[in-house]
Amino acid sequence: MNRYALIEQNLLAGNPAQAAAIVEQAEKEYGGKSRVLYGMDRGLTLQLAGDYRQSTMALEQAEEAVERLYTRTIRSETAAFLTSDNALPYEGDAYEHVMLNVLKALNYAVEGDVQEALVEARRIDHRLNLLSDRVKESGGYRNDGFARYLSGVLYEAAGDLNNAFIAYRNALEAYEAMRGLSRIAPPRSLLADVLCMAEALGLATELDAYRRRFPDVAWELASARQQLAQVVMISYNGRAPRKEDRFIDLPISLDALQLVLLNRGLSQSSRYRDRTMDSVLYGLSGRVVRVALPRLVSQKTQVPFETMTLTDAQGSSLTVRSEPAHNLTALAEKSLDDRMPAITAKALARAASKFALAEGAIIGAQQAAGRDAAPWVGLLVGILAKGLAVASEEADKRSWQTLPDEIHVARAWVPAGRYQLAIQPSGQRASIERGEQMLDLASGQTAFILQRVMQ
Repeated sequence: MNRYALIEQNLLAGNPAQAAAIVEQAEKEYGGKSRVLYGMDRGLTLQLAGDYRQSTMALEQAEEAVERLYTRTIRSETAAFLTSDNALPYEGDAYEHVMLNVLKALNYAVEGDVQEALVEARRIDHRLNLLSDRVKESGGYRNDGFARYLSGVLYEAAGDLNNAFIAYRNALEAYEAMRGLSRIAPPRSLLADVLCMAEALGLATELDAYRRRFPDVAWELASARQQLAQVVMISYNGRAPRKEDRFIDLPISLDALQLVLLNRGLSQSSRYRDRTMDSVLYGLSGRVVRVALPRLVSQKTQVPFETMTLTDAQGSSLTVRSEPAHNLTALAEKSLDDRMPAITAKALARAASKFALAEGAIIGAQQAAGRDAAPWVGLLVGILAKGLAVASEEADKRSWQTLPDEIHVARAWVPAGRYQLAIQPSGQRASIERGEQMLDLASGQTAFILQRVMQ
């Protein structure tokens, strides 16, 4: 947790290179069980630092590790059953796997390599198609509107209007189908894209249907777009939710119930000092079983939108407002909710097994010690064994914590030329560092701009 606090401090101070260095220096702290998480954190912080090639390499290593982790060893599962899920390799959630390809696509796009970005777009499509086949629940994560929306932008930037229309249409369907889960409406810019591509491809029936569905959406002809340059701003806003332990202490006697209630009740803090004291108290009692479950602590963004202004050499300017396009906190909450029944069942079974092993250790020690020493030996072994069972109970709190809470998108079409870019987060007194950036734009060019807003 100290590591993530340092990372956030440096990102807040506008020093992403130092944040990336902190991740790299902490490689040993991540350990062999969190290689995927290390690659995720390193890839994102390197992207924010502007080292796109190294970022892509780190993300690719994380993706390869995910593919290798589809099979688990019996030894790892057994260790996790007796201790916690921290003994298992971190695989990440399905939405995090999609984000690996999204970030790689953005790395290539920022560098102007649209063709390599499209390779990642096709991987996104393949991954989401597999998810759609595997996840049958209508409310489960089985599609991703933002990932498909980005794919459409990339196809249009490459001049492939047919695949752009398909991607935009799929994005619209994903946003609408997943709205209850993601809590994000389809961006209005996406609605304009669907209308624009339908007109460009001569799809009269589809165009008429979309016009009736979105009568108040203004859109321009694709032929007009192609004569202009486009600026796409992707803003990472806020912080992903973090996980904490939620301890549930289950007494199995009346005396143990009184001890639990006098201690702190059924819901306990996760501070190390408190956990040490609990281990001693419950070890002495010998009749308290502890279960640890993860809970999410939301860290929502305080910036609802950004304004992006492009000013040309003559002083004329165009200002557009960003729109929320991705809610990663909502996906994290849904993922944990879906897995919570299995996590709870496993935690209860693990706690019961550790209690039974401790009871067995007490009986074995008493028999080995003989009649005279049995009470004292049994007491000592009981304190150690049951205290250790309490102390070792810990939820798996790992997550891709360097992700943002939300992703916002702003898009602007302007004539070719030289422009000064200014981005102003709402509620902020001054523009962020990119406010002084100059862009030289050619007709038909699409420039991608990434930024990080910690508030």
